[in-house]
Amino acid sequence: MVQPSSLQLLPARVDVTRHDDGRLLLRSPEPLGPYPDCISNYLEHWARERPDHVFLKARGSDGWETVTYAACRRRVDELAQLLAGLPGVDVTAVADGPLQLGPRPVMVLSDNSIAHALLMLAAMHVGIPVVPVSPAYSLMSKAFTKLKGIAKLCRPALVFAEHRERFAPALQAIADALAASGEPVPPMIASLAELKMHVQKPVGTEDVTRAAAAVGPDTIAKVLFTSGSTGTPKGVLNSQRMLCANQQAIAQCWPFLRRRPPLLVDWLPWNHTFGGNHNFNMVLAHGGTLVIDAGKPAPGLVATTVANLREHTPTMYFNVPRGFDMLLPYLEADDDLASTFFCELDLVFYAGAALPQSLWERLDAVARRVLGHGVMMSSAWGSTETAPLVTSVHFPIPRAGVIGLPAPGCELSMVPHRGKYEMRVSAPWVTPGYLGEPELTAHMFDEHGAYLTGDAGQLADPDCPERGVVFDGRVAEDFKLTSGTWVHVGTVRVDVIAALSPICQDVVVAGEGRDALAVLVVPNLPACQALLATEAPLAQLRTHPRVLAAISKGLAAHNQAHPQGSRRIARAMVVEQLPQIDAGEITDKGYLNQRAILERRSQAVARLYASSPGDDVVCMSPPA
Repeated sequence: MVQPSSLQLLPARVDVTRHDDGRLLLRSPEPLGPYPDCISNYLEHWARERPDHVFLKARGSDGWETVTYAACRRRVDELAQLLAGLPGVDVTAVADGPLQLGPRPVMVLSDNSIAHALLMLAAMHVGIPVVPVSPAYSLMSKAFTKLKGIAKLCRPALVFAEHRERFAPALQAIADALAASGEPVPPMIASLAELKMHVQKPVGTEDVTRAAAAVGPDTIAKVLFTSGSTGTPKGVLNSQRMLCANQQAIAQCWPFLRRRPPLLVDWLPWNHTFGGNHNFNMVLAHGGTLVIDAGKPAPGLVATTVANLREHTPTMYFNVPRGFDMLLPYLEADDDLASTFFCELDLVFYAGAALPQSLWERLDAVARRVLGHGVMMSSAWGSTETAPLVTSVHFPIPRAGVIGLPAPGCELSMVPHRGKYEMRVSAPWVTPGYLGEPELTAHMFDEHGAYLTGDAGQLADPDCPERGVVFDGRVAEDFKLTSGTWVHVGTVRVDVIAALSPICQDVVVAGEGRDALAVLVVPNLPACQALLATEAPLAQLRTHPRVLAAISKGLAAHNQAHPQGSRRIARAMVVEQLPQIDAGEITDKGYLNQRAILERRSQAVARLYASSPGDDVVCMSPPA
């Protein structure tokens, strides 16, 4: 374990240009170093330099299955040859336009696995785009609306879904949707062994070598779909340049990665840019080991994560706030587990949403108890459209909220907007656009060619910009009260979650066009059940007097600290139903879509503001 003070990091430096119109332009003084033309170069390098080092590890029915770098390279070649021989696949195909695909892609429905990784690497090796789709669209959806829309847009040459029985309804929905639109129905396989039986035009190794050599920086490697509030999600084109340039920026922010190969125990889904681009590619770029964690931050599944962490000591740990919230009780209750978890850890990294300060402090407390000192806490900011890193915390920070400084090779514009600074990005790893959406793509860039993120930020200290940027919420989520005062939803949300800890998992902030703020509370069910010493379902605990009293007490403290109308909460109510992915209320990484929830639950919002509120509404005393 390296103490935070001695961890090798890029110094916290930033060049700031201040324009007359109030716009700030932030750049790293560190130039971006050279990077490979394609992601396969990393695999080829480590297969030569570290052939017997374990790259991938996953728990199977007969124990742990491992794949070394040399074995991975061999399997990728074999699978690439099979993929190139599938019906409808032409690895020499050229896209009709900048927002189109060349070869028809490989679509993956199932969770992270060794087979998923091998198929993904093999497809990208010969220029076949990969479309990893959130398993939730297949397993939690009933209408399969998003899944069918993605399939019709991408026209896949192959659909892969391990555990055929679980995905059978989704596979049928894809087949029906494609057939109805006159598109060819692709082979649908549940194991890599099935690939061979679908090959119609055998391809030689020389052809595969030529196809791999033709893959360059502008070749589309992946299409990652954002979670879209309604309808079909947007397909973000990810080029080889985006993936490789972003990894070079990460390597320069964290020079300690060269000290020893990273070992990750990671569940984050590869259909999302955090798990699939940032984490997976970081392990590959540095010759590390990825232990594929089949656990998730969900009741019953977090125990799998805990079991995996008992057997492996990570050098870095990545999670979303909900994941830390569910893991912490195990670390707090078990010193042996905590020691195994922290003893080799270079840093703890959170992203996906703001980390409540209470979770930060609990993590720090456990680390100090078992190590005698704290651990480096890190974060970053970016998006699917930026592959994903834009800003990086590569320096010690005192508390949650700081998202770092621009990474080498990136320009961050901060443009005044409604009392905030909207953040815009120029970098080699910004997407060329959305698949088949020229009009949408045209509106995603400003007059300077910078990507419009829709996120807001501010300098932690305007007099000392080296202290980093603080995330300031989504510009589109902010609204005005009837007083004309702007409400910055991101700030209010984080403060209220902290005030209602531990019984609150998240909140939705209401009040647009009204004279006061109110919140819909998404409860932390285990914490509420612990408070009541019973396993009561949501329908019972949401109106229980002790739960309502805890909310009232937490909001009273919040209101005392934030009495102004743009921060003070007048009323609260626990949701009757947890957020639903089918309705676009929640993404696969746990982020709530505030506007989608408010629109879908307009009747609940109306009850929050009723002149005679029901017993399930917590009403706070008006300000003195």
